[in-house]
Amino acid sequence: MNSPLHLVLNTTPEQSARLAALQVAFAEVCNALAPVVQETRCWNRVALHHLSYHDLRQRFPQVGSQMVCNAIYSVSRTCRLILQHPNSPFNIGKHPDRPLPLLQFLPSAPVYFDRHTLSLKDGLLSMYTLDGRMRFQLALKGEDELRFHQEKLREIVLSRHFARYQLSFWLAVVDADADEEKPTASEGEMPEYIVVHAAESEEASVIRQAAATLP
Repeated sequence: MNSPLHLVLNTTPEQSARLAALQVAFAEVCNALAPVVQETRCWNRVALHHLSYHDLRQRFPQVGSQMVCNAIYSVSRTCRLILQHPNSPFNIGKHPDRPLPLLQFLPSAPVYFDRHTLSLKDGLLSMYTLDGRMRFQLALKGEDELRFHQEKLREIVLSRHFARYQLSFWLAVVDADADEEKPTASEGEMPEYIVVHAAESEEASVIRQAAATLP
């Protein structure tokens, strides 16, 4: 991906509260999905969708169908980074027999949007929240607006920095059929919003359970 375009949102306290509620709910969906990944060893986005979508929709009806899809994407993307990146200490290629860790998404985890949950047209931004659409008027620079026409939009991410919310638009001049399942070199750093709980090996689990029965 090329360099992202960051847009800081000038929010009122009420708008910030709505975005914070969405951020917390999004992390809750991700955390409900993380044990599925650990148990099934599946984090392919399409396969994970088939495994979990209907259950997540029933458990989190307030989040909405498309945001559930975006949460599945977030978990898949994060797992690719933590479990497949060559610099990750949890890389499964280096330890194929090791049980998968459990990922925990903190409330500060970013929220992923797509064209169904966020639109930007003629400087008017419209984005999904738990209680309806939120709109902002944005003044885009000419060169930034040109990027939206010339480059492919790959990701839209909402995050909070120093008590202010910002949207990051990841655009890239790439083949539309490029493989999005491979972690990129720019994804080398472990995200600060993820806590990785290392899984206990089967042998260690047996020893711990046996020790618990001793007088």
